[in-house]
Amino acid sequence: MQVDSAEVSFGLHRDSLQLHHIMPPVGAALWRSLRAHQVYGANTDVGKTIISTVLCNAVQRQKQQAAFLKPVSTGALDDADDRHLQRYGAGTLTKCLYQFDDPVSPHLAAKDKFVPRDDDLLASIHSTLSGWARSNIDFALVETAGGVHSPGPNGNSQADLYRPLRLPIVLVADSRLGGISSSISAYESLLLRGYDISSVLLFRDEYYQNHEYLRDYFQKKSIPLVSLPAPPARPSQLDADSQLRDEEAMLSYYRKSAEESEILQLLEEMSVNNTERVQRLEEMADRAQDLIWYPFTQHQGMKAKDITVIDSAHDDYFQTFGSTTSKDTQSELRPTFDGSASWWTQGLGHGNPELSLSAAYAAGRYGHVMFAGAVHEPALALADNLLKTIENPRLTKVFYTDNGSTGMEVAVKMGLRASCDRYGWDASQEQIGILGLKGSYHGDTIGVMDCSEPSTFNKKVEWYRGRGHWFDFPLVKMVGGSWKVEIPSELQAELGEDVDFASLGSVFDLSQRLESATAQRYKDYIRRTIEDLVQRQGAKFGALILEPVILGAGGMLFCDPLFQRCLTDVVRDHPELFSTNAPAPKQSPSWSGLPVIFDEVFTGLYRLGRRTSASFLGVHPDVAVNAKLLTGGLVPLCTTVASEEIFDAFSSTEKSDALLHGHSYTAHAVGCTVAVDSLKTMAQLDTDGSWDAYRADWCSSSPTAAAASTPDVWSVWSHGLLQDLSSADSVESVFAIGTVLSISLRDAAGGGYNSNASKGLQQKLAVGGDQFNVHSRVLGNVLYLMSSVTSKPESLREMERLLRSALV
Repeated sequence: MQVDSAEVSFGLHRDSLQLHHIMPPVGAALWRSLRAHQVYGANTDVGKTIISTVLCNAVQRQKQQAAFLKPVSTGALDDADDRHLQRYGAGTLTKCLYQFDDPVSPHLAAKDKFVPRDDDLLASIHSTLSGWARSNIDFALVETAGGVHSPGPNGNSQADLYRPLRLPIVLVADSRLGGISSSISAYESLLLRGYDISSVLLFRDEYYQNHEYLRDYFQKKSIPLVSLPAPPARPSQLDADSQLRDEEAMLSYYRKSAEESEILQLLEEMSVNNTERVQRLEEMADRAQDLIWYPFTQHQGMKAKDITVIDSAHDDYFQTFGSTTSKDTQSELRPTFDGSASWWTQGLGHGNPELSLSAAYAAGRYGHVMFAGAVHEPALALADNLLKTIENPRLTKVFYTDNGSTGMEVAVKMGLRASCDRYGWDASQEQIGILGLKGSYHGDTIGVMDCSEPSTFNKKVEWYRGRGHWFDFPLVKMVGGSWKVEIPSELQAELGEDVDFASLGSVFDLSQRLESATAQRYKDYIRRTIEDLVQRQGAKFGALILEPVILGAGGMLFCDPLFQRCLTDVVRDHPELFSTNAPAPKQSPSWSGLPVIFDEVFTGLYRLGRRTSASFLGVHPDVAVNAKLLTGGLVPLCTTVASEEIFDAFSSTEKSDALLHGHSYTAHAVGCTVAVDSLKTMAQLDTDGSWDAYRADWCSSSPTAAAASTPDVWSVWSHGLLQDLSSADSVESVFAIGTVLSISLRDAAGGGYNSNASKGLQQKLAVGGDQFNVHSRVLGNVLYLMSSVTSKPESLREMERLLRSALV
């Protein structure tokens, strides 16, 4: 490609001049006909461009069309790598996107010049490859600069910069002294980030013989290695005659190298690998339908086309195969926004390199070590960090399990033991239930199923008994552009009529609302109900279990925080309700009435924009359970944190009185290490201004925002979106808080988990727009969307555009 010297002096080619606007997310790069690879070097000056030229020559000599793309080049234009391919590539099509004059690392060369955003650079690469695929180019190489971790123009490691494309890798190893180490290190860095290394090439050096050692190393990993003779040395001084001889020598070298059988065999393997990759993706849905029993899925009538085939994931996006693709790319893979945050676990983006490195470190240091009667640094560090994060003066002891359901099993055991111990109850002789809310869901293991009312999730499970009482409660929602607390019709006689609020922040202003007549009605109703259950019906309760603020699986039910606060206060302030020999209420950290258990598996750790969802209620529970976001969405881990007093209820001279619960992978060192780093990262985001724009949007939408007492309540989803959607004809109500957006669709049949009212919206989002489509989950007539805490504003705004297009 020819460029003007004036353009080069500004550090960019004319091909990139249009990239000043916000670019859409880039999908992974895969085409049926175009065999595209990325060339990484184990170090700088290892011969990447010479290897690229050899491969392109071999392709051209097979009567196929090769292409070479250099995204970022530095140094003199005459020495540019794409110019070398123009000169020696036997007709290879070449292109360079950004040329910087200085012969230094791209981040230095781009200093004080126009610097393309990483997203812009990726989009331009993908667009170029797509154009070549449409033009029937057979083979393409995208060559990086320097080594694997050499920085790009913005200073980010190339290994991370180019990861969204996830092109198969041609690794050029280092044949020099120290090259074995640098080559293996480069391979491991790429592997750690989810790249597929398709081949390794390097020059032969008969003295160091790196090629012999590395051939054995990579053969064990089923990665082919091809060694080539070193290219002819360049003359020290290039006059006209010596330059001509140098060019003739290089042409002869490329001609011979391109005809080597190992090179031709490697190209054939590359072609086969590309075909087989597409074939595997094509077959995955059918094979999955034959082999896999899916969770929460009625397989009757399910077809292979209903299964989302995920090739990889990065940031907020799956890279999916077979979904509706954009006509102008023809790519086999498409970015699909992970609208359920991978079932509520995703916090810091898929493929997060820092978390991956943390996991690899812990795996290398520990693997897994047994935990009973032992300790390791990650488990100790996480326990300390988590207690500081939660900031609950009641909680002192951390118990480790592997997921939210088992963590809640432990919490229930803790709560029931503490109550029975204090009140002298014998659970083997009498049934001890729990207090909770209708629509609660705490997991699918048998014990915690009994902590929820009969529902679609549990009533057909043969051992389910349902032990407890579950209060109906007022809901928070936005309807017609206004916030309201909606009282269930059957409770309006006791709790009053629906109440409108000026802002969501005012709903959470419990310092004011606790003094209201509504709060007193709530407390009176709760107290009378418990009195009736215990004194007249003879029920016994061992714990109060709440999902603070939002009841997730029950249908994204946004409980009036005042009701949850009043329920907790009544339980703690009136222990006489539960036992005639109950001691008088005690001050924290002692529990009173019943142990209060908060299931924050879904709502905790910044899901709602705060460290804990308990903070919205102004309540410190006696037991708190966290999972999902605990590890940023990378590995399973759960913590059940309890007070010293509850811990003491298991203290005895008898081994049988201990909390005899555990897992083989308790306090898994990998999970604990990742969780420590995840919590640190989220805490930094909370204080470094990353969410200030979202806070400002919600603050400006509230007429009471200036009031010092107004709680900090905000969402990544714009307040304007909620106002628009809440006025749509097909929408019954909406709400958003933190990363959660919930849309309840009107359903003449009344809604509920078995409703199909939200299927139409789900299908429209699955089709998506030009930039991406959306994978979402529904709960009956409710469609919910969740972002990670690191989602890019432009992705969220495009999501909002899709929603408006579908509903408004």
